[in-house]
Amino acid sequence: MAQDQGRGGGERIPFMQRVLDNPFMLLFLGVTIPTVLYILWGLMEITSIPLAQP
Repeated sequence: MAQDQGRGGGERIPFMQRVLDNPFMLLFLGVTIPTVLYILWGLMEITSIPLAQP
C-alpha cells in the first residue's frame, strides 16, 4: 500500500508535461520548428517573385 502512494496512484503523465520535462525533446523542437518555418517562408518568398519578361 505504501508503494502505491509513492507512485501517485497510477495516474498517467500528460503529454505536454512529458515533452516539457525532456530537455532533448525541447532542443529538437527548438531547432526543428524554426527551421521548417524559415524554409516554408523562403519558399513562399521565392514563389511570390514575378517572372521576368523576355
